[in-house]
Amino acid sequence: MKTPHSHSHRHISKLIFYNKPKLFCNFRPSMKIQDNDEKDPDFQFVATLAHILRGKQSWKIALNDPLISKKLQPHHIEKVLMLSLNDSRLALRFFNFLGLHKNFTHSTMSFCILIHSLVNSKLHWPASSLLQTLLVRGLDPREVFEALLNSFKNCKFGSSLGFDLLVQSYVQNKRVFDGVLVFRLMKECNLMPEVRTLSALLNGLLRIRRFNDVLMLFDEIVSADVKPDAYVYTAVIRSLCELKDFDKAKEMIRWMESGECELSVVIYNVLIHGLCKSRRFSEAVAVKNGLVKKGLKADLVTYCTLVIGTCKVQEFEFGVRILDEMIELGFVPSEAAVTALIEGLRSKGRINDAFNLVNNAWRVGVAPNLFVYNSLLNSLCKVGKFEEAELLFKKMGGKGLCANDITYSILIDSFCRRGEMDTAITFLDKMTEARVNFTVYPFNSIINGYCKLRNVNAAKYFFDEMTDKGLTPTVVTYTSLITGYCNEGDFHKAFRLYHEMTGKGIAPNTYTFTAIITGLCRAGMMVEATRLFDEMKERNVMPNEVTYNVMIDGHCTGGNTFKAFKLLDEMVEKGLVPDTYTYRPLIAGLCSAGRVSDAKEFIDELHKGHRKLNEMCYGALLHGYCKEGRLRDAVSSCRDMVARGVDMDLVCYSILIDGTMREHDTRTLFGLLKEMHSHELRPDNVLYTNMIDRHSKVGNVKEALGLWDIMVDEGCVPNIITYTALINGLCKAGFMDKAELLCKEILAGNEAPNHITYGCFLDRLTRDGDMEKAEQLHNAMLKGLSANTVSYNILIRGFCKLGKIREATKLLNGMTDNGIFPDCITYSTIMYEHCKSGELLKAFELRDEMIRRGMKPSQITDYAPIHRAELKISSLPADT
Repeated sequence: MKTPHSHSHRHISKLIFYNKPKLFCNFRPSMKIQDNDEKDPDFQFVATLAHILRGKQSWKIALNDPLISKKLQPHHIEKVLMLSLNDSRLALRFFNFLGLHKNFTHSTMSFCILIHSLVNSKLHWPASSLLQTLLVRGLDPREVFEALLNSFKNCKFGSSLGFDLLVQSYVQNKRVFDGVLVFRLMKECNLMPEVRTLSALLNGLLRIRRFNDVLMLFDEIVSADVKPDAYVYTAVIRSLCELKDFDKAKEMIRWMESGECELSVVIYNVLIHGLCKSRRFSEAVAVKNGLVKKGLKADLVTYCTLVIGTCKVQEFEFGVRILDEMIELGFVPSEAAVTALIEGLRSKGRINDAFNLVNNAWRVGVAPNLFVYNSLLNSLCKVGKFEEAELLFKKMGGKGLCANDITYSILIDSFCRRGEMDTAITFLDKMTEARVNFTVYPFNSIINGYCKLRNVNAAKYFFDEMTDKGLTPTVVTYTSLITGYCNEGDFHKAFRLYHEMTGKGIAPNTYTFTAIITGLCRAGMMVEATRLFDEMKERNVMPNEVTYNVMIDGHCTGGNTFKAFKLLDEMVEKGLVPDTYTYRPLIAGLCSAGRVSDAKEFIDELHKGHRKLNEMCYGALLHGYCKEGRLRDAVSSCRDMVARGVDMDLVCYSILIDGTMREHDTRTLFGLLKEMHSHELRPDNVLYTNMIDRHSKVGNVKEALGLWDIMVDEGCVPNIITYTALINGLCKAGFMDKAELLCKEILAGNEAPNHITYGCFLDRLTRDGDMEKAEQLHNAMLKGLSANTVSYNILIRGFCKLGKIREATKLLNGMTDNGIFPDCITYSTIMYEHCKSGELLKAFELRDEMIRRGMKPSQITDYAPIHRAELKISSLPADT
């Protein structure tokens, strides 16, 4: 590219000549008819047409004359137009009249004569409109130029602006290269467009990103001794910046600074924008800081460009400072600048800074666009800043920014995730009030929210409401509802929805299959789960890590570790990465199968393979060891666990403590408790309750009470289960007074004794034969609605033990009156006493009644007493 310096000292007489249109001849009332024109055979006919044009007779009537209409040809109109150059408006009217009312097809030359005429009369808009009509004909640019040139020469027009108009028209019609061609044809004919036309041409090339063509054309312009203006230079500098040739761009500006061109901040803004776009932010700031020395001031564009530039290089703090500076100078930042900065802060997790920036922007009357509002709302909800999210939503309305369906969907989803379903429904109603069109997304959130709360009926209600509104459920909708039914164990409805979904052509995805498989595995229906797992692969829906983990867990729980490990190998072959959720059930499965040593070996292999295990994996191994009574191996595994960087947690300690209590190893127990305290871990009420319960069940009441005192001293609040465990131990040991005191303590607090708590007292009283107090307590339980089948069974057992079968039978008959139903134990207890007393027929009657009630007698508990009685009778002498 030629530099501007090569032309800095040339005279620009040609430029002045063509930039200021000069008349070659003055317009006359009409063109003088030359002598040779009279020899033209069409001379008289053209004169007649010219007379019609200027006469008072109706054009329509005059031109309807067959002598005229049959003879009229385009070249006649050309000559008439040439005779009417002094009245271009009249010529245009006549031209349009012929086209509209006579369907006359004008020649290209007629168009060009009239275009030049209109431009010379400074009627630019009609000339432009006429030129657009000509270009619609699809003529070649060279053909149009030749016609314009011929008419220009023939009519000796004083201005070449008709050619400028042609170039500008091509640029406007996005035919920039046709405009460049016309420019070059003009230059060959010693014609030069105005500088503003050249500027339009350069910017047209710029818009289609033909930056090298801009530079090439600029060289041609300068070589023609044309003095570029600021707009031309701006286009060139922008092209250089786009080509990342910043050295030449700066050189161009330095030449402009030398005094050859008027400077403005616009040129520097273009350079700053280019530098920021190329992430050369420090150079852009240097350019901005140097404006003062040049007598210029940074404007709104400068600051906004720099703010957006900081976002590209992720210098958000600097961006905030620039924004503050421009606000102090009285500039109102653009929506784009504020939006970019807020979105940048949000994407980097600086949600508070983004939220504060929104508030600051509001103070100067600027708000980011709705997309950024929605993104920020979503981020606030994800990090749990719900109050800020709701405040942002309210301020949106106050600033006249209308929330859309995405805004409402984000808020509704956040409420549903928190389980605040009533609030979510309120916002669904607000959508109706705001006349925001419903989409499937808020309904998906509500359906999923209710399913997570195990309220599938409510979820199904909104599913139906969604379809009533004409919305089509998606795979997400169906998957949520299917998951809800699976969690309830209602596989009939789950599969019905599955088939409904596939019947509508909605393909189930990985999450759909995984949801059903999870439900089947939890229900122990591994055959059905395996069948669906295979169907999933047949449909080319690839199982993910969660799917495999669920299947592995299901097989391990069912005792089929062989199949589980086979799935692990398949999972790895498919490129899926197993994790702790994969390994834990495998370790637990081996331990449950009595293969604890194999589980330990498996863990060691995983460690050698640099697989990360967590406390849950080691906890499964510890549980296996303790279950087999291998406490030393469990403790040794704990040392390995810690050495491998996995810290002991409360669960691991609880497993070990439970193991020590199984082995009655008090020394190790207290050592573990001391170790827990040294690691700043405190037993929770679950651990304390387990220890108290263990001691209570084996009659170690003193140790149980000691643990109770430690628990209370450490501020760990006992719950009803803890109270019941200790009361059970006290009752079994015969300390009824202390047990009653604890029960009163429960009643005085926030807890309430349950049927198990009362059952401890009931069991002790019946075993002691104090049936009067036992009945009183049971009647109180009936009034408090805490009596159940178990409490009746305890009472019946007590009467039977004393041989009071009548009282026991009376209790059996009265159970259903209180809405409580007997079970197999109830019947077998009384049947046994009947058999003992030789009342075999009554035992059989009870057996038949039990069967009528839909209970299947157990071979061990129900037939055994009858069978023994039958054997006793058969052994008696025949005459008995």
